Amino acid sequence: MRKGVRTLLAVAASALAVVGGLVVASPPAQAATLTEVTNFGTNPSNLRMHLYVPDNIGTRPAVVVAVHYCTGTGPAFYSGTQFAQLADQYKFIVIYPSATRSGACFDVSSSASLTHNGGSDSLSIVSMVRWVVANRDGDANRVYATGASSGGMMTNVLLGAYPDVFKAGSSFMGVPFGCFATTDGSMWNSTCANGQLIKTAQQWGDQVRAAYPGYTGPRPRMQLFHGTDDTTLRYPNFGEAIKQWTNVHGLSQTPTYTDTPQSGWTRTRYGGSGVNVAVEGVSLAGVGHNLPLSGQALMAIQFFGLTSAPPSPSPSTQPSPSPSTQPSPSAPPSPSVSPSPQPQGACRIAYTVNPWNTGLTANITITNTGSSTVNGWALAFTLPGGQAITSGWNATYSPTSGAVTARNLSYNGTLAPGASTTIGFNANHTGNTGKPSSFTLNGSACAIA
Repeated sequence: MRKGVRTLLAVAASALAVVGGLVVASPPAQAATLTEVTNFGTNPSNLRMHLYVPDNIGTRPAVVVAVHYCTGTGPAFYSGTQFAQLADQYKFIVIYPSATRSGACFDVSSSASLTHNGGSDSLSIVSMVRWVVANRDGDANRVYATGASSGGMMTNVLLGAYPDVFKAGSSFMGVPFGCFATTDGSMWNSTCANGQLIKTAQQWGDQVRAAYPGYTGPRPRMQLFHGTDDTTLRYPNFGEAIKQWTNVHGLSQTPTYTDTPQSGWTRTRYGGSGVNVAVEGVSLAGVGHNLPLSGQALMAIQFFGLTSAPPSPSPSTQPSPSPSTQPSPSAPPSPSVSPSPQPQGACRIAYTVNPWNTGLTANITITNTGSSTVNGWALAFTLPGGQAITSGWNATYSPTSGAVTARNLSYNGTLAPGASTTIGFNANHTGNTGKPSSFTLNGSACAIA
């Protein structure tokens, strides 16, 4: 098996240890138990199926498919995540598939798995869903998918290839549908894993539409979680997946709503502001390949609409990274408010770089250390030679190389004394992954953290 697959397996194993510590370390204590189902229907890749049905489930319950990471199993994902506990509370059925091939990764690469009724793992999982609908009174109109790492990638595959089966999905640390496709029979795509497979939104959307030719029905809603410091399935995949699913839904890549559920978590919504929007992205600053974190399974269930009273979103004035379309360098949008003068030395910049091969992700935190409010800002810095911005978030960037100026967007132009905002960008490089040596905010030099 390729080196990349072994790397994903190793990271998945360590991530499980982290997730287990943050969430639960043992199965929920109740009468209902996890049971294995055999002979559930067409199963071309010999997957195993485990099922959790809460006590007092009621009629026509919703069905959630929860898909494990490489090296994992369905029972391990049952024990290491909160979905079973949430099923007890909100009365839905959970299907836990298990991959049985060496390495226990799911097939998100073959044309069979990426095609409606084409075969392989995706069809096996759909067979599990159909069995639950037929034999456990599951509601075929309320079927959802979620998963982490390999399971997050499979979530994209299921929603792309079977839009007639799944109503929504929540992908943790995944990649866009079709990103991991291979033609040599292998299951690892290094270009995709490293965040280097870049396409237009239209190209990504066309890839989904081609998975089920002739389908004209509604498309599943998608929720995406990704950490900025993920070195296994790199963070640029988050932005590419947002491109894909906004295009599938005919939406702009510009968020219609942004807030911060927790410090360092930036949630962007597309096509509305409520919890059940068509596309939602949650960017996690400084987080690696170890999702879901505590509380995020509940966010997924809320996105599916399975909680009786999901909390109302609360706006925040401190967004952190979330990819958006990079504006044209020749005509950057104007700031929403005109920059006000900034006293000398009344700002601080924290700048972090996560490089890989020929690309990098930079995150910049701007803090107002002065005594007066900043109304509109322009941050100037010079990129090292060979670096060129390819996409950015929470600011406009012009030009894309050399002496760059980042300007605020409509929602983050005001910085009260002591307040911070985080912006960032992806860039190509030719070997120099260094940082700018100095920064000025509205013309005044900033301290560097």
